[in-house]
Amino acid sequence: MSAAPQGLPDARARARRAIAGILAAFLGVLALLAVLCLRWPALLTTPELRAIYPMPLVRATISAALAGSIALGALALLGSSGRRFGTFGLLCAALGLALGGAGVEVLEPVAKSDHLGLDWFVLDLFVLALVFVPLERAFARDRQQAVFRSGWRTDVAHFFVSHVGVELLTFLTMAPALLLFRFARWPALQDAVAAQPVALQFVAVVWVADLGAYAAHRAFHAVPFLWRFHAIHHSSERMDWLAGSRLHVVDVVATRACAFVPLLLLGFSQAALAAYLVWVAAQATLIHANVRWRFPGVRHVLVTPQFHHWHHTAETDALDRNFAVHLAFLDRLFGTLHLPGERWPERYGIDRSPVPDGWLLQLRWPWSHSVGTNPLPPPDPR
Repeated sequence: MSAAPQGLPDARARARRAIAGILAAFLGVLALLAVLCLRWPALLTTPELRAIYPMPLVRATISAALAGSIALGALALLGSSGRRFGTFGLLCAALGLALGGAGVEVLEPVAKSDHLGLDWFVLDLFVLALVFVPLERAFARDRQQAVFRSGWRTDVAHFFVSHVGVELLTFLTMAPALLLFRFARWPALQDAVAAQPVALQFVAVVWVADLGAYAAHRAFHAVPFLWRFHAIHHSSERMDWLAGSRLHVVDVVATRACAFVPLLLLGFSQAALAAYLVWVAAQATLIHANVRWRFPGVRHVLVTPQFHHWHHTAETDALDRNFAVHLAFLDRLFGTLHLPGERWPERYGIDRSPVPDGWLLQLRWPWSHSVGTNPLPPPDPR
């Protein structure tokens, strides 16, 4: 039996230290942001969430994240790989401890004020990473894809923007639309809808929201001006739980308006809308995830990872297909379904993509470039 190359253990050690550095930075940043939320809750936290937090568990989690960041950061400093991330994680953890760590007292009652919703970003990113990273390691469709693949920092920035300042995004989404459609308010219909069982309302919410989202999504592919913004979402060449966050702010606001304004006008109850928000957050993450689940029993009814991966493919015969967000049968109904048996796409993204990397560049790019409509230019024959 031939001996393993001498350099292999060293390469593995460097890789472990690099990952330790990234994890140290990840935990350090989240712990620091959580400490900031404890120190300035009125400005940084969401009142609806603040009222239901199990604070002993929250404080224990912050302490564990601070300790993990320090331990992993120290490990990363032992070698050159990951040293920069490890140092950053240690600095964040040190700053969090200097600000009081998990022991910061929150004075009750918290004053009412405008807020950024930083706690929602921290909570959602932490929970999704905790759930989906292990799932993608255990059930990966692409086993060679790294957790920290190319473009992950850009997608974290998109994730941050879509969560922090959510109140502003909601205002930009709802206020103009509700003003334009105020004539459509029908109190008798709204009262009748809200009186239905929550489970029945939830089914109706998914149906109504996906009709609006389907129309918006198809328009973003068909109208050249809109495609400039949606091309950002399709520019990712790797699919995982974080890839779905790559969305231009204009795309987010317009699509949410098309999905949510009909829900508000029809008068669905807060309980049904809350259940839908949980559903859409979980499903939107799952259908982008790097998992090999096909869900054969429901894949022609509900949108699955395989279904949505085909929407992101760069293969020419599958472009402009699978627009539904929740209900796959809408694409069969409207003639846009593409689900070729058991096969998965071989490549993703946009052929010869002109979309730059980096959140700020992607925010500016649609306003200064005309990229045409999708399908984009065919693959380079060379």
